[in-house]
Amino acid sequence: MKWLILFGLLAAFALLVSQMARAGELPKVGEAAPDFELPDQNGVKHSLKQFSGSWLVLYFYPKDDTPGCTQEACAFRDDLHKLTAMGAQVVGISVDDSTSHAEFARKYHLPFPLLADGSTEVAARYGALMDLWLFKFAKRYTFLIDPQGRIAKVYEKVDTSRHSTEIIEDLKQLTMKGK
Repeated sequence: MKWLILFGLLAAFALLVSQMARAGELPKVGEAAPDFELPDQNGVKHSLKQFSGSWLVLYFYPKDDTPGCTQEACAFRDDLHKLTAMGAQVVGISVDDSTSHAEFARKYHLPFPLLADGSTEVAARYGALMDLWLFKFAKRYTFLIDPQGRIAKVYEKVDTSRHSTEIIEDLKQLTMKGK
C-alpha cells in the first residue's frame, strides 16, 4: 500500500512539473516571427524590425557561461563570417540579464547581440520558455527567420557541437530555392 501511495505521489508530481514546464506554442514555418524589443549585453535595444531584409538566426539558450551554451555561442562566433556572407545575422536570447551577457560576450569574444529577456515574455512567445515555478530559463531552440520576417525553420533538437554548421547548410538550401 505504501508503494502505491508513493507511486501515486510521484506520478502527480511528474504531471505537475510537466504542466509547469510546458512552453507556449512554437511559431510554425511560414508564420510571421513574433516581434521583440530587448536590450543586448551593452544595453542597446534590438527589435525584429531591425533585421528586416536579412536572414536572422535567433537562438534561445538556457544560461550564460555553461558548457553547452558556451559551445553553441563559440561555434556561431567561429562561423559568423560564413553566416554574414550568406546574408544572415545571429542573435542569442536567454533570461539572463545584460550584465551576465556582457561578461559572457567579453570572456568568449562574442561579436553578436545577446538579448536579455528578463520578463521571459519573448521566450514564451517563441514557445521556448521552461517555467519551473522558482526557476525560468529558455529552452535551447533556434528559429531561422527569413528576410521578410517569417519563420523559415525551427530547431527544437539542437546539438551544440554542430548546430552552426547545420544552419549554414540549411541556409544554403533555402537561399538556393529563392534564386
